[in-house]
Amino acid sequence: MLRHDYSQLPVMTNDRDVKGIVSWESIGSRLALRKQPINAVRECMKEHYEVLSTDSLFRVIGHIIEHSYVLVRGDDKTITGIVTTADLSAQFQQLSEPFLLLSEIENHVRLVIDGKFTADELASAKDTADPERIIESVADLTLGEYIRLLENPANWEKTGLTVDRKVFVRELDNVRRIRNDVMHFDPDGITPEDHQLLRHFLQFMHELREIAGKL
Repeated sequence: MLRHDYSQLPVMTNDRDVKGIVSWESIGSRLALRKQPINAVRECMKEHYEVLSTDSLFRVIGHIIEHSYVLVRGDDKTITGIVTTADLSAQFQQLSEPFLLLSEIENHVRLVIDGKFTADELASAKDTADPERIIESVADLTLGEYIRLLENPANWEKTGLTVDRKVFVRELDNVRRIRNDVMHFDPDGITPEDHQLLRHFLQFMHELREIAGKL
């Protein structure tokens, strides 16, 4: 368990028959309660908990949280794997981090634009396919409209940014593309490359703000 960083190990006679499970918790409790040395795995074994591979993840989350794991039994009755609380945490991070990165990036872009333009100038960047929408502040613009606003060299000058406008707009358009995938719940999710692009662009925005604060 130490060698492979396992928190639990099922005790099995074959790939279908589970006798129980050994965990650091079960080992620790047995060591605390016994005066005699532990000589066999069965002395640290506890009842195991399992779910079917066809079960809804949402239905079994409570069991995973309660027991720290569940064994997964496949259609052919074999044990096909284990799902742990660590797996849930990793999956949550994978699903939620793009939303958090995009939100922070948009906040930084708003700060770049905020207070630099009149309401009419902001409205000039509005999507022509949405004429009824009222634009009163930078918060009323979409990410695509930020790009449209900043593509204009005269508007770019007003931001006070000294980085290359075309490079900034191109990278922001990549962020917009990724945002569309995330917000439309693309079943494939975003690629590791897109994930890294969001992280790098957010770091870039942090650095821009830090430099601007020192000027």
